[in-house]
Amino acid sequence: MEVKNITVLGAGTMGHGIAQAAVQAGFDAVLYDISAEFVEKGAARIKKSLAKRVEKGKLAQDQMEAILGRLKTSTNLAEAVKNADFVVEAVPENLDLKKKIFAELDKLCKPETILATNTSVLSVTAVAGATSRKDQVVGTHFFNPAAVMKLVEIICPVGAADKTVEIAMDTMKRLGKTPIKVKDTPGFIVNRLLGPLYMTAAQMVLDGTATAEDIDTAMKLGAGHPMGPCELADFGGFDVIQMAQDSVFEYTHSEADKLNILYRKMIEAGRLGFKNGKGFYDYLPDGTKKPFKVF
Repeated sequence: MEVKNITVLGAGTMGHGIAQAAVQAGFDAVLYDISAEFVEKGAARIKKSLAKRVEKGKLAQDQMEAILGRLKTSTNLAEAVKNADFVVEAVPENLDLKKKIFAELDKLCKPETILATNTSVLSVTAVAGATSRKDQVVGTHFFNPAAVMKLVEIICPVGAADKTVEIAMDTMKRLGKTPIKVKDTPGFIVNRLLGPLYMTAAQMVLDGTATAEDIDTAMKLGAGHPMGPCELADFGGFDVIQMAQDSVFEYTHSEADKLNILYRKMIEAGRLGFKNGKGFYDYLPDGTKKPFKVF
């Protein structure tokens, strides 16, 4: 089966980025959400992103119009998925919510439609278990911003058909992405490796080993990382890190996978990272940032 029509569920940060990647790559795409306000905001962000590319001379005006012409929006789930060959669910990271949606998709989609969940840590096998087409479900972990970042982790749940994985890999390549396969294990590849880095960096700040700024400088200049672990944690969001780390710990019960207490304290203090301008750094209106003194 060749994928021609893609439906993305969820018009938030990840969803509208995935939809943008799809229409930019020549697919017809439907962007769905539960309210007109949400889908209109998502579509507006796509248009704004493309307009910036036109301003910079990276995209012609007629090309932008052609791309936008391939995008449709919907608040009716049945209508949104009726012609879909490939559905990417990009709703919040809540297992019960995802399972509920996949049970609905199983009834509404064509028998041959492949269902994908965009998740960074949740069990894809559990999500697939809500359907009668467990062999046609995969995980597609896009990275933010989804329209730009090249990597997509293709998570292979228990029972996924080889053909399903093959189609998912091919579709991601056609989206201009670099897909990599990974078993359905907690954290997959990227977050499984980043978790210990985030936890160790936070413990070093707690212990007074070094400041967050010096830890970041050390890893950028000493290890060649484009961003230090504290900056990266800010960008990822402490609430997201908490959810991810708690999910990994639920499976492994390893002390090494426990969320560092500093993240819980930062969240309690209303510091979520870059998203609200308060993390290991304070992000100022003029675009600069300054280190936050934790204690």
